Amino acid sequence: MARRSNPYFQFKQFTIFQDRCAMKVGTDGVLLGAWTEVKNTQTLLDIGTGTGLVALMLAQRSTAEIDAVEIDENSFIQAQENVTQTPWKERIKIYHSSVQDYTKCCSKRYNLIVSNPPFFENAYKASKPPRTVARHTDLLSAIDLLNVSQQLLDEGGRLAVIYPTEAANRFQEKAQEFGFFCNQKLLVKPTPTSSTKRILMELSKRQKNQSENTLIIETERHIYTPEFIDLVQDFYLKY
Repeated sequence: MARRSNPYFQFKQFTIFQDRCAMKVGTDGVLLGAWTEVKNTQTLLDIGTGTGLVALMLAQRSTAEIDAVEIDENSFIQAQENVTQTPWKERIKIYHSSVQDYTKCCSKRYNLIVSNPPFFENAYKASKPPRTVARHTDLLSAIDLLNVSQQLLDEGGRLAVIYPTEAANRFQEKAQEFGFFCNQKLLVKPTPTSSTKRILMELSKRQKNQSENTLIIETERHIYTPEFIDLVQDFYLKY
């Protein structure tokens, strides 16, 4: 759903300018921002915020104080500009840093950490370095993400991520080694006959009864399911 020809993507309550960002607005980020549970969340960290999309979606849905970290300078600048034009600008702070360096200096503990992380490993790399950083795990591996989450989450804190299916399964296995349990999972299928293409997960150090659901996006081309519309209707203009 990314509109690469447009310098911006218009949502109901905010606009995302994306002409200087390596990764544009896409379905993965929208799903993460719409699905992640924010009830009783007071402190929130978005790792690899990019355009600021997920941070802004979660600001719209909550009253949380939100910190967002972005390593790419152009994306960091654009995320700041996007946030400044919204009603939630006083609640969102963007930091130009790797999350590893941010963690070394951060004394805050978060109720919730979210990330739409890079997931390509040992694959062909884009010719433009910023896109490589955004797509590949070189600077933010699963182990990195779990390490910083272990340090920055409070006792009952939660980690919410989205990955392709195989990467999600590997991440869940690795998370168990760090003492994280997957308590909620959403399997995403493009159509009813498709295999699962994305998995959203909520993990924490407290084991609960796991909830697993499936979301089908389209019944046919451009005919979206009621479940998908219900999930994103507070954001997309056409719903």
